This record gives sequence, C-alpha cells and structure tokens, in this order.
Amino acid sequence: MRAAIYQGKKNIKMAALEMPEAGDYDIVVRNLYSSICGTDVAVYQHGPGTGHKINVGGEFGHETVSEVVQVGKKVKDIKQGDRVYPYPLLAKGDTKRAGTIGGFSEYMLIPHAELNRQVYYVDEKISSKEACLIEPFTVGCRAARRAFPQKGEKAIVFGAGTIGIAAGIALQYFGCEKVMICDHSDFRLKKAGALGMEVCNNGRENMKEKAMEYFGEAPSLNGPTADVDIYIDAAGAESILFTYQNLGKIESRMVIVAVLAGMRPVDILNMTFAQHALIGSGGYMPADVKDVMKIMKSGKWDIASIITHDYTWEELPEAIEKAADVERALNVVIHYEQ
Repeated sequence: MRAAIYQGKKNIKMAALEMPEAGDYDIVVRNLYSSICGTDVAVYQHGPGTGHKINVGGEFGHETVSEVVQVGKKVKDIKQGDRVYPYPLLAKGDTKRAGTIGGFSEYMLIPHAELNRQVYYVDEKISSKEACLIEPFTVGCRAARRAFPQKGEKAIVFGAGTIGIAAGIALQYFGCEKVMICDHSDFRLKKAGALGMEVCNNGRENMKEKAMEYFGEAPSLNGPTADVDIYIDAAGAESILFTYQNLGKIESRMVIVAVLAGMRPVDILNMTFAQHALIGSGGYMPADVKDVMKIMKSGKWDIASIITHDYTWEELPEAIEKAADVERALNVVIHYEQ
C-alpha cells in the first residue's frame, strides 16, 4: 500500500508498505479523503514536538473518511463496503495515537472494531469529501458545546480556520442568534461570511465598534461594550485573552480551544467582578460526532465550500505547504485515486 512516513522537518517519505490484515476482531479500511490538520502543518514546517505526538519514522494523518475492505469474522454490525469515519481517539486502541492513525496512508488497520466506538457510519447524504472534515468539525463543535450556548445568545469566534468556522456553525446549530467571526485573512473571512456569519478583519477594523454596532450594547467593567455572551478563541494569539478581559460584558464567558502552550496572565480581580468564565476545550466526545453528522446531513450549511484545494496522495508534501498559506487556502484535502 501507499504510505506517507514522517521523517522530520519538511521531510515526508512517500513509501510502499505491506497491506495490513484484519484479525478476527479487526477491520481494514481504505482511506478515501483525508484533510490536513494545522498540527500536521506545524510538525511539517517546524519539526517534531510542535503538534500532535507524530514520531519520526511513523505514519500520520487523522482527519479521514474510509471504506471498509476487510472484516474479521467476529466483528459485528460492520460489513465490507461500509463508508465510515474512524474515530481517532479509539481507532488504534491508543488515545496517544489520535493524531497518527494513518490518514495519509492508503489503508488502515482498526483493531477490535466496534460500531459507534472505533468507527461511525457516514450517512449517504454526506459526501466523502465533506466527511473528511468530521474530525475537525467535532473539535469546533466541542468548543461550542463547552460554551453552554442558550437559544438567542450572541457569540464572537476568533479564527476563521476550519475549527473556528466549525465552532461558528455549531453555535448557530445550538441556537445562537448572531455569530461574528474575526480573523486577519480576508480570504478566509469571505468563506465564513458565505456560511451565515458576520465577519470582522480585526487586523484593520475596530472590532469593538463593529461588534457594538452588530450586537448592540451591554455593560462591562470598562463601560459600554458589545452585547456578546460567548467568545471562542480558535486562533491562539496571545492578545485574545487580554481582549476578552477588556471587552467582555458582565457574565460573559470565553472558551479556549486553540493550542497555545505556556502561561498567560489573567486579571483575577477583573474576572471576579465581571463574573467572567474561562473555559478550556480539547478534543471531542461521541456526542460531538453525532451532532456534526446531524449538521452535515441537514444541508443547511455548505460545509464542503471551505475546502479550497484538493490534491492527490502523491502531492501530499505540496498539499501541506499549501495548507500553511492562510491568505490563499483554508481547508486542504488529499484523495486516493482508485
């Protein structure tokens, strides 16, 4: 089979490996489409230790949709030809391998496979190309869920990448009345705007003024501010937490889903008197998979529209380079030609 082996900074070996064989309780799947994650870009651009635990000499990739090609004789409820979403946390039986299940290889062995645990059916209403976005959309959905959104609430999302857009869509799905997404890339903001969100280029626009005009006004410790209940950080810039503490209205809350290592200062007195809530969100749970499936099946949002580039497997290194270009690309996928 064709397989991509991570060899370190800007070094991928496009190799041929032995086909996996399913044991009695296992399945083998053939990957159809795989999406490139920001952490895949990070380890490619900067080397090991800058994204998921992707090891030199190992397979990687984890945002994928697949077709079942082998089924162990003791596997229940899964049959050859089923189109499935491999759930990265459990697909390899090791949660530490959530980022390295082999989405950039042609075939994957999924040991001890159980339906709705290691793999989920993909409904026929969801295209294979769109389905490779299930994994990043579950991350965004989880961030939206962690905000405990209520019907009619208003939200701002920082970051118009795949996870930020996914969080914005999930907030709408959960009942938020208005959602604004902020980014420095007009290219990405145009995609978000087409999906029903107000947009703000906070690199050149006054975000507070635009937000107050769009959402209305509410009190904060620093005077009138935008009437926003929820903020989500899907960008990871150090300034975002400071921005929230200065602009957040009384009793608002902020979810941090972007990965930014290290310590950042929090004004505890401000947080206390403003009754702000800071909430972390990492990964996803089965409930998020189910909600993302419903979002995709609904057809309300043209989710595949955020896929801006589609490469063949052989072009994976070029595809990862393209995924790093935030001014000209949003979501980048590879497909396996039959």
